[in-house]
Amino acid sequence: MTTVALGADGAGARDPLSLVFAALADPTRRAILARLKGGPVTVGELGRPFEMTGPAVSKHLRVLERAGLVSRSRVAQARPAILEAGPLEAVAEWAEEFRQFWDERFDRLDDYLATMTDPEPPPEDDA
Repeated sequence: MTTVALGADGAGARDPLSLVFAALADPTRRAILARLKGGPVTVGELGRPFEMTGPAVSKHLRVLERAGLVSRSRVAQARPAILEAGPLEAVAEWAEEFRQFWDERFDRLDDYLATMTDPEPPPEDDA
């Protein structure tokens, strides 16, 4: 297993998968991504459910942008955030390898359990 050291700003991570995992590690960022599934959202709108300041939301967005999960456009004076789900495909592919591993483990457990028989219940006492 390879460990990637992350600095406070995530600058230590270089590979894209590590950047995505680092971005997804924070529940607020995951909630931001979930909110962006509905379409572009401004910083102010994103911060409202979390009672966060604009700068705090922008900081989260920078982490998400660095990971390629969010892009920003310009509409008049606003810069709405847009979900870029492409990097999540790499996460899904990585996780799929482990799903196959666990499926094989569960199949072996099923096989083992099928070989076990239920013990006969103890005879009832008629006394």
